[in-house]
Amino acid sequence: MTQNWGMTIPFFDRSLAEARELIGELPALGYTDVWSAEVNGADAFVPLAMATEWAPGLRLGSAIVPVYTRGPGVLAMSAATLADLAPERFVLGIGSSSPAIVSRWNAAEFAKPYARTRDTLRFLRSALAGEKVTEAYETFEVKGFKLERAPRIAPKIVLAALRPRMLRLAAEEADGAITNWLSPDDVRRVRAEIGPGTELIARIFVCVSEDAAKVREMGRRMLAAYLTVPAYAAFHDWLGRDEVLRPMHEAWRAGDRQAVLRAIPDEVVDALIVHGDAATCRARIEEYVANGLDTPVLAPIPGGEVSITQAVRGLAPKG
Repeated sequence: MTQNWGMTIPFFDRSLAEARELIGELPALGYTDVWSAEVNGADAFVPLAMATEWAPGLRLGSAIVPVYTRGPGVLAMSAATLADLAPERFVLGIGSSSPAIVSRWNAAEFAKPYARTRDTLRFLRSALAGEKVTEAYETFEVKGFKLERAPRIAPKIVLAALRPRMLRLAAEEADGAITNWLSPDDVRRVRAEIGPGTELIARIFVCVSEDAAKVREMGRRMLAAYLTVPAYAAFHDWLGRDEVLRPMHEAWRAGDRQAVLRAIPDEVVDALIVHGDAATCRARIEEYVANGLDTPVLAPIPGGEVSITQAVRGLAPKG
């Protein structure tokens, strides 16, 4: 079994302030990591900063911070602050995010996502090493930026990556790759792109429930929100789901949202969302690990007969 067993924070059913007690339990339950996200809820950095106090010793990771929604210098400052709070335990996950988050919600231009992610990675490498950066990158230019206090130990940087080009960038220039919405079998294909020496991290959505019909109904809504995003659509085409998901995409283009939900087969929901009792879910997560995943990051979702608190405890590697 992998030595890493991560948890997404905050939890879906409570605020960060209300999560303190459960986050504090995570080390004793056997969790090694906590990973934040940044969509339209909590930001990526504050939950990790609080976790340094509530659950000392855990590895902290962001999965992910969009490269467009903060300027390069601000992103470097935030990363340096966490690296100072948790030396050698903070992992900065960055990625392009999506047009909805970047453009519609944050009024930034979503252009050249591969190049912007690559350029941000290269800038951060220099800035977090304490260098003064003056550089014209392909997608932005920085003149004379230098951190007032560079971290004693620069954090590792990992990239959100869904397809070969970004996966290869993660393997060649970053310290790891982050992915999500994939099945245990899909892990093999992703692993083949990055090789054996690169850390592979994935968020895994889990519903501890034996009511498969209810989980599938909820899962279809979640999948419709993601798999219709162009980057995820292309990812699943690459993974070989182009034909099975074709009716969903046709319904989406026609504007028929109910047909979109109906077009997502049970087999796709079951492949991409882990569900069942806690023991069944843990065994399924182990399949991801056996196929090459280094760091499973569990994201328990509500909707089953088991509470999030019970799920977090039941999904722990110590069972």
